[in-house]
Amino acid sequence: MSTVELHEQVPDFSLPASTGGSIALSDYLGKKVVLYFYPADMTPGCTQESCDFRDYNGQFAQLNTVVLGISPDDLKSHDKFAAKYELPFPLLSDTDQRVSEMFGVWKLKKMYGKEFMGVERSTFLIDEQGRLAQEWRKVKVDSHVTEVLEAVKAL
Repeated sequence: MSTVELHEQVPDFSLPASTGGSIALSDYLGKKVVLYFYPADMTPGCTQESCDFRDYNGQFAQLNTVVLGISPDDLKSHDKFAAKYELPFPLLSDTDQRVSEMFGVWKLKKMYGKEFMGVERSTFLIDEQGRLAQEWRKVKVDSHVTEVLEAVKAL
């Protein structure tokens, strides 16, 4: 069960970041935060989503908004991914799935007849006071980033 509820304060967390050190959600109080959870570095859908956020990163920044990507991949994988696709925002490493579970995105998935645990692609918009303003679950990549940008503008 998710501990993160719409319109409620998001519990603080800290994760290792591709940019070095750790990043805590509380580091961004006073800014809007777009947290996007994705299954894995270097996969087609995740690459497209990350590159879309990269391409719109300047517009998010103009709206006092920080973008953070989170997946269960380790920092070495994140470093390669961020470098290859020139991602200008931090990727956070949730190797123990603690934060993914907190947001309710660590789910039983099925692919090619096999069941496994993994991240359900989801995005969360957190307001300047640290409250969950909007969520998108079971995200389809096409036009998702523009939808998130419109929600940021409306906030």
